[in-house]
Amino acid sequence: MAKKNKHVTIGSSLNKIESTVNKLKNNMSPPQLIMIIFFALIWIGAILLALPLSASDGKSIGLLDALFTATSAICVNGLVVVDTGSVFSTFGQVIIMILIQVGGLGFMTLGVMVAIILGKRIGLKQRLLIQQATNSTSAQGLVKLSLYIVLIAFAFEALATLVLTVRWQGDLGWGQALYYALFHSISAFNNAGFSLWTDSLSPFVGDPVVNLTIITLFISGGLGYIVIVDLFRKRSWKKLSLHSKIVIIGSSSLYLIGFIIIFLLENWNPSTFADLSYSERVWAALFQGTAPRSSGFNTIDIGSMLATSQFFIIILMFIGASSGGTGGGIKINTFVVLVLATIQTFRGGGQIHAFERKIAEETVMRALAVVMSSLAFVLGISILLSISEGILEKHFLDVLFEATSAFSTTGLSMGLTSELSIPGKIIVIFTMFAGRLGPLTLAFALAQKKRTSKIGYAEDHVLIG
Repeated sequence: MAKKNKHVTIGSSLNKIESTVNKLKNNMSPPQLIMIIFFALIWIGAILLALPLSASDGKSIGLLDALFTATSAICVNGLVVVDTGSVFSTFGQVIIMILIQVGGLGFMTLGVMVAIILGKRIGLKQRLLIQQATNSTSAQGLVKLSLYIVLIAFAFEALATLVLTVRWQGDLGWGQALYYALFHSISAFNNAGFSLWTDSLSPFVGDPVVNLTIITLFISGGLGYIVIVDLFRKRSWKKLSLHSKIVIIGSSSLYLIGFIIIFLLENWNPSTFADLSYSERVWAALFQGTAPRSSGFNTIDIGSMLATSQFFIIILMFIGASSGGTGGGIKINTFVVLVLATIQTFRGGGQIHAFERKIAEETVMRALAVVMSSLAFVLGISILLSISEGILEKHFLDVLFEATSAFSTTGLSMGLTSELSIPGKIIVIFTMFAGRLGPLTLAFALAQKKRTSKIGYAEDHVLIG
């Protein structure tokens, strides 16, 4: 009888827990739920990476360094406090690879795949979560979009793995070449920037196959799944959505500008280009001019670049990739909208438009909010890092570079990451997390409820400029 009562007690307790969890889920907004799941995944990854099994020498790297690495992987950042190739065992590297894939594809996308395989129904709550996670403008066709996302990612990664395996097999052997190719393909497409080589991809600075493959991967991932699906479906410039056109034109322009400026500036720098042939300089400028848009890989030493080049890279990192892609930053579409609004203001005002389509005023205000909040966040983190790392008089560019890279989930560093103090690591972990979620998503997640003003005020004027 006592045994039966015990079972009843346990059963009622489990029911209460399940009821509480369901109540919390129902009361949470999609951004809040996304933030909590991301947080949980990071800690699961941290615990696994802190295991002695994950280290190459059989000794745990410590919970803080494991947490830093897990956050960097899930947030597809690429900043590392320990060398991925030498410090982690094969088990640890595979965990990092899985975390990158989950972080890049999005847990909701993978959840949709699992649900479909198990024959589960995708409800309205799940569709809203997918919409938030993929930055979609509509809740229609999201399940099909999730399937497209997985297929696109696996197709790009599989093809790149094949190409890189063939390229590296002469140096590494077929088995190791396949493993290295798979790791770098997943890392590149998801704009993570993790590498198994200590100096990233510097050994291949003039290699056309490696350069073109990696560049194609991180540009494709950075464009965003919505743009790739739009291109695949419509196959005509006129039929593309306004979002796709803005992303393609904006990204292409920045890639070209990045290549030209890095090539011209670094040709004056004996620390980076002096020992390179002309063709290697072209490849280095092409790679380093496009990589700051969120990939995190490098083929030349970032810390040895000219201060002007480093500051230019900070600007590229801050702008970042496209909404709905695997990259970070304020997003190229946000940047283009504000540029168009500025140009229209100089022309005397009126409708803000592009490609014969009007851009809503709400979109412009949202873009302004993203830029201002992101700028304030990066500057605030830079000040905190300056204090925590004792850099109060000089080398502020190193700190600004680190803060921007962490926030934009780029993963490039001038060398400060490996020297971070314990408070510095915690600050960067928080920055990577906030940068991946996005300033507006984080604000919406933390907001208690939406407040609508019931008072209408009289309009007045404020002097500007």
